[in-house]
Amino acid sequence: MELSISPIIRFFMVEGVPFETIILLLMLPIIATFIAFLRQVVGIKAFGIYTPLIITFAFLATNGLRYGVAIFLAVLLIGMLMRFILKPFRLLYLPRVAIMLTVVALLVLVFLAFGGQMHRTGLAAVSIFPILIMITLVEKFVAVQIEKGNKTALILALETLIISIVGFYIASWSSLIRLVVGFPWLILLTIPINILIGKWTGLRISEYIRFKDVIKKL
Repeated sequence: MELSISPIIRFFMVEGVPFETIILLLMLPIIATFIAFLRQVVGIKAFGIYTPLIITFAFLATNGLRYGVAIFLAVLLIGMLMRFILKPFRLLYLPRVAIMLTVVALLVLVFLAFGGQMHRTGLAAVSIFPILIMITLVEKFVAVQIEKGNKTALILALETLIISIVGFYIASWSSLIRLVVGFPWLILLTIPINILIGKWTGLRISEYIRFKDVIKKL
């Protein structure tokens, strides 16, 4: 189906802004609002709002969601292993993270080469930028591991992955893309929506589930 492009979008395209860049920038407030809703109303924490947002766009920049998820899981697994390997050395935080990022980068390179050997050309051809985004996830993951433990870090990583996958499908939803391209001013509606979310004072949905036995006794 042919897209009905708004004059505003056409103006940006005439000025040389790539159409894909315009779409991604217009989708950003929608995904950010979606994540804010999940955190404030539903109670899904993940690694903040920024991390699942950039992971979502990293998935969009890879050659298919499966490659993005594969790199995400590989980065986390390597990061976990490196933390345990480096633990006996009792290094300071920043040098330890630097070593971990170095090893993760090299092993991801090996992982991509392996994908090429297995004729997964889409994996081998993944752009450097989504890879770098997901490698930076290691520092966030390690920081939570140190502060709150392995279990909490894994739960937050899983929540981040789930949110990013859902965000990927939202940003790839053809009907939503057509709507945004035809009526880009609709993005401004995310502002009052976030104001309403920001004034949320009730229990989160996850808290209703967590404390359902207590609530029944009230």
